[in-house]
Amino acid sequence: MIRVDAEKPVHFCDGLSRRDFLHAGSLATLGLSLTEWNALKAQGAISGGKDRNCIFLFLVGGPSQVDTFDPKPDAPAEVRGPYKPIKTNVKGMYVSEIFPETAKVADKFAIVRSMYHTAAGVHDTGHQMMQTGRLFQNGMEHPHVGCLYGYLKGRKTDLPAHVLLPRPIGNTGGNMPHGQSAGYLGKAYDPFVLNANPADPNFQVRDLLPPDYITTARLERRRKLREVVDQQVAHLEKSGEAQLLDDTFKQAYRLMTSKQAREAFSLNDEPDALRDRYGRNKFGQGCLLARRLIERGVRFVTLNMFETVFNEITWDIHGSAPFSPIECYQNLVGPMFDQGYSTLLADLGSRGLLDDTMVVAMGEFGRTPKINPAGGRDHWPQCWSVLFAGGGVRGGQVIGASDEIGAYPKDRPTQPAEVVASVCHSLGIDPEHELKGPSGQRLTAVESGVKPIMELF
Repeated sequence: MIRVDAEKPVHFCDGLSRRDFLHAGSLATLGLSLTEWNALKAQGAISGGKDRNCIFLFLVGGPSQVDTFDPKPDAPAEVRGPYKPIKTNVKGMYVSEIFPETAKVADKFAIVRSMYHTAAGVHDTGHQMMQTGRLFQNGMEHPHVGCLYGYLKGRKTDLPAHVLLPRPIGNTGGNMPHGQSAGYLGKAYDPFVLNANPADPNFQVRDLLPPDYITTARLERRRKLREVVDQQVAHLEKSGEAQLLDDTFKQAYRLMTSKQAREAFSLNDEPDALRDRYGRNKFGQGCLLARRLIERGVRFVTLNMFETVFNEITWDIHGSAPFSPIECYQNLVGPMFDQGYSTLLADLGSRGLLDDTMVVAMGEFGRTPKINPAGGRDHWPQCWSVLFAGGGVRGGQVIGASDEIGAYPKDRPTQPAEVVASVCHSLGIDPEHELKGPSGQRLTAVESGVKPIMELF
């Protein structure tokens, strides 16, 4: 992520430094000019039609398929686990009893029950594949699909094209990238990172607010002074790094002086009753904030339900410390997701936003079908479930199936790259669109030949 409080501050004549102006945070370059956008559209990167958005709910830790969206009530006790299936509002579709509210909105989402991959069963690998469609190999980091969308289509308003909430994924046991940057597209297209907990009573986004002692009028004077200085040095050829810093400065100015941007992040403007429905926790308030951002012009929001799997309660139910017990699905993690997800779909629907906003809820892998000696389940990339809603998705259906114990796909095996291709399809991105790699090589937006999960649409 781009840092704007760099080690070498630039000082203006009245002593105000660039660090004072951009006193904290990670601000991303926010898109393309209209000319660049039209050029890309002419090349076929973006199709015509609806101007859609996307919300990625990343369920860091890897939910158990058997204990969530693919229950196996007829399997042996060591497989079916402690939770019973319940009916949804769609005939023949069942989910775990830990999701009573989600069961009431099943007509709005589709379940793909046959997701799998054959790479290493580690968190980092799954994070990369589910968000970029590819693995980090030979030093090449591929772009998050939200960064790709921002690169191709740019921003709509003063707000960034892609926002990541609340913080990037941190330590999950490996030392590889997590697939949440723009990769080879460059830091200019990294997401804007909130770096704050939206459930905090004193929540605010530091990157959007200038220090109290800098008034809007003074910011405007600084901008005009900078224009004069820039004109004087226009004849000097700037390095790419200097140009990036200059662009970041300008876009930071736009954000910090934008009433629209400040209002978008103002959760206190929401009714208390609605905030309660979403859940007064980091995930629930993150879902609400995602809706506010989409409503106000952000194209893509990535929401990490957790940032690590160590020493906190998450989906990573190995059963013993520093990981989580299987009971947390019923008493904490499940209710958090159930409340936030079901309210998000209903809220988007009531505002007329769901048809044009794809919502994907997914983890990086599943869990072992059999409960381990510690009473939990371990990593299992051989089979798990993913939810899709909105953005042209036909809700109320199940796509694919696992075998009788949820161990392997039995019908319609589906891989992570197909998830990314499906998001691209919803957003109007040509999966075969060519991009220029870091060494000038030609790369396609999604791995060549990978098709969307067309049953979704």
